[in-house]
Formats: sequence, structure tokens, C-alpha cells
Amino acid sequence: MIRRLIVSYLALTLVVLVMLEIPLGITYRERQREQLEADLERDAFVLAAYSEDTLEGIGTLDLQALADGYTDRTGGRVVFVDRNGDVRADSDPAVEGPRSFSSRPEIEAALASQVSSGVRPSTTLGTDLLYVAVPVTSGGTIHGAVRISYPTSELDERVRSYWLLLGGVAAVSLTVAAGLAVVMARWVTRPVADLQVAATAIGQGALDARAPTGTGPPEIRELARALNTTAGRLEDLVDTQEQFVADASHELRTPLTALRLRLEMLETEVGDGAAHDLVAAEGEVQRLSRLVDGLLALARADRAPSSDAEDIAVDEVLAERADAWSAVVTERALRLEVTPSGLRVRATRDRLDQVLDNLLANACDAAPTGSVVGMGARMADDGSPDPMVDIHLTDSGPGLTEEQRSRAFDRFWRAGTTRTELGGSGLGLAIVRKLVRADQGDVELRAASPRGLEVIVRLPAAPSRRREN
Repeated sequence: MIRRLIVSYLALTLVVLVMLEIPLGITYRERQREQLEADLERDAFVLAAYSEDTLEGIGTLDLQALADGYTDRTGGRVVFVDRNGDVRADSDPAVEGPRSFSSRPEIEAALASQVSSGVRPSTTLGTDLLYVAVPVTSGGTIHGAVRISYPTSELDERVRSYWLLLGGVAAVSLTVAAGLAVVMARWVTRPVADLQVAATAIGQGALDARAPTGTGPPEIRELARALNTTAGRLEDLVDTQEQFVADASHELRTPLTALRLRLEMLETEVGDGAAHDLVAAEGEVQRLSRLVDGLLALARADRAPSSDAEDIAVDEVLAERADAWSAVVTERALRLEVTPSGLRVRATRDRLDQVLDNLLANACDAAPTGSVVGMGARMADDGSPDPMVDIHLTDSGPGLTEEQRSRAFDRFWRAGTTRTELGGSGLGLAIVRKLVRADQGDVELRAASPRGLEVIVRLPAAPSRRREN
């Protein structure tokens, strides 16, 4: 955006300079030519006045000396001709001896009592010549003519120098305009960039992000204030909803526990006919308890502050979680394999434990009897400038389709209708993603080979690992 603004400013400045300097240069050239022509005409009339008596035949002025003196002073060529067009003096003759200029148009016009001027090329000098021819008259009688010619190379040099001056002025103007454009562009774009950063952070869930309101044009400041107001209201609304979910979940746990205990006490007092209904009621209470626990965990994950992360040895955490789930794995006739990696991540230990517990619960639910649930870690190969570690967990269950994987992190979404004692509320993966993102990571679902599901938890590598790389 800065580049586009600078280019726009410079383009506008360049258009203004072109519109001003080109007419100025052309006007200067015409004015210089008119001034030179006027000077030559004035000098020609002065020389004509000096040579009048001599061309009339009553004076003894040395016309050749007069012509040579003028040429020495000004560089212009002077030719004196009599009434017949014969040369009487020439300050720069092309050939020696008598010559006649009567056929020259400017001399012919001067001998006809007309002042003649113009430009003609000179093959001898290799440049154009500006000439002026005036008649030499006395009492209405023409006694001859004077022609002064002057090479336009000096005039062209002055015009060229003026164009260079205009070019220098344009370069300086463009440089100053570029500096001002950079300042103005940054003044405008910096608050816009801050707005973009704040809006991106808010869109990613950081509802406490705010845009600065003290810089930039008034319109940008007003936009920043409006964004901050919207973000504040959204944060209040989300906080209220999350607080309600957390409070409601917490308050529901006690009556659900009491209800389950009462149902268990009734087992010895009901007959065989009501036993089935009682077991079903206990199952529904357990399902509601899991749902309330999931809602409470999700609310806590939403409201969890960014705690101080620590360096964690992945192998140690995986080994501990494998030991904690060994009883469930044995009961379900599964085999849990942990592949050592020697990697370390930067994360919150409690969050990582909860993430792995949720993933292991899902894997144990999905894995068929006698299959293997695998866990391990590897360096991520995603092109990120900051090294990341992928903690992966794989099962050999039915897996999920691509559409199901895209919806698996939605709250209350379940791939099927079956529920077990380990899960079934549809909140587990939503909680996992919340917890992982709170530690600056992310989670992804992939199809395992040859079948099943692979869950990848991507977390920042520990600084020690980064130094090794």
C-alpha cells in the first residue's frame, strides 16, 4: 500500500512538472531566438548607419575593418553589399575575390527596402545560421545592404543548458516529493496496518486486542475507535455467554451427582420389571454428567489466560499418559505404542495432558479390538520460520471422511450416534483445539494409512531445539 501511494504521489508530481516545464522550455527557446534576432537587427541598423556615406561614395570608412571588428566582438558574420549586390566587405569570406550576393533572397529583399530575417542551414559550419539583412538608405535612396548572420549553436547551447536546469529542478522536485510521499504514506498506512493487525487478532479470538486511536488521519482514528468499541462489546458478550456456560455447568454438577446416587440406591428396591428402566436412567444421567463436564472444560478453555509456558520433553509426557491409560487399553484389548523422538515443545503441561487425554479417549473408542494406538512426535515440515513439533496419535478405526474431518472441531458434532463411557458429547475435539491454540499451536486431522485417523497436535519447538537447528 505504501508503494502504491508513493507511486501515485510521484506520478501526480511528474504530470505537474511536465505540464509546467515543457511549455516553459519551449517559451524560453522562442524568447531567446526572438531576442537574438532583435539584437542582430539592431546591430545591423547601427552598421548600416555607419556605412551609409561610404556606400553612397562620399565617405572613406574602412568597411572591412568595421566588419572584422564586429565579428571579433560578437562572433557574427557581417557582409556589406552595394546597390548592385556586390560584396564590399565580408568578415568571413568563403572564397577570395569579387562576389555578388544579388541572388540571395535576403539581400534581394533588403535592396528592395525590406528588412529580412530567418534561419538557414550552413554546410560550411555544419549548423544553422540566424540572419538579418537591412537596407542602407539615405533620403529614400538605397545605397546597399548589411547582412549579419549568427550561428544558432550558441543559442542551442543556452537552450540545452536551460533544459538541463529544468531537468535538475524536476529531479530535485521529485526527490522532495518522494520524501514527502514516504512521510505521508507512512502517516496514512501505519494506522491502517495497526487496524489490520488488531482486526486479525480479534478475528482469531483475541477479543482483548485494540487498535491505537492517536495516529493517522481523523477518518482512520474514527475507524479505530469504532473497531475498538465493537471489539469491546463483542468481548463483553462472549464473556457473558462463557460465564453463563461455566456457571450453569458448575451448578448442574451437584444435582446430577445427587440424582445418580439416588438412582444407584434404588437398584436394590426395584423389581426386575423396572430394573431395565433404572439402568437406562443411570446411563442418561452419566451422559448428562459428561456433557456438563465437557461444557465446563470448554468454558474454562475459552476463558483460560495465557499462562507461562515451559519446556516439555514430549517423550516424558507421552510415557506418563500411556501409563495412565494402560488400564483402559488393557480392558479394551488394545496395544498402545509410544515412539521416542527426543523432541521438546514449549507449552503448558496441564493443557497438554488434557489434550492427550481427550485424544486417547477418542482413539480408544474408535480403535477395534486387538489393534494398535500409536503416539509419537516429529519436527513439522510446514515451511514456518519458527520450528514446530508435530505430536501425532494414530488409531486403526473407521476414520473420518474429508467432510467429517472438516466438521470434527465443531461443538456438539459427532461422527455417529453411538456413545461409550469414554466420550460422546461432541465437545472433546473442540476443547482440544482451544487448549492447543492457547499455547500458540494448532491441531489437524488426517486420514491414516491404511485406515483410521491421525491427529496431529502442532506446538512450538522449545528454544533448546531451535538452537540445535
